[in-house]
Amino acid sequence: MLKIRLQRVGRKHDPSYRLVVTDSRKAPQGAYLEMLGSYNPRTDNKTLNNERISYWLSNGAQASDTAYNLLISEKLIEGKKRDVSSKKNVGKKEAEAEAKAKAEAEALAKADATAKAEADALAKAADEAKAETKDEPSAEKKEETPVEESTPKAD
Repeated sequence: MLKIRLQRVGRKHDPSYRLVVTDSRKAPQGAYLEMLGSYNPRTDNKTLNNERISYWLSNGAQASDTAYNLLISEKLIEGKKRDVSSKKNVGKKEAEAEAKAKAEAEALAKADATAKAEADALAKAADEAKAETKDEPSAEKKEETPVEESTPKAD
């Protein structure tokens, strides 16, 4: 399969890229079929051969994610840009986000359990307070109960 992709050229710490058409099985720095343009990210200088890019895309060549985003920004093709974040870090970021969400969920569950336990304790205390007030007769209702006088029994 043919790919339109960027090939790094230039000195160390001074990148510049060629936009090339190459076989997808070849090494990124290997031989290419045709150079379609160049891109210097430090100066944002882009020189692209629009006619040849359109030709290769119409003949089935697929653009790499970064090359695709470059072509969209130059309005050679229409569409939505693709996410080109590092593939190595994507799984790591997802795992970190999942772990963070799980920790937050556990913290919420723990907080809910604590709040429920406190609410249950308050309800129990309120019920006990109600029960104590029902058991104690009020001062107005206190009546002296007559004490039975003991009378000697005749034998």
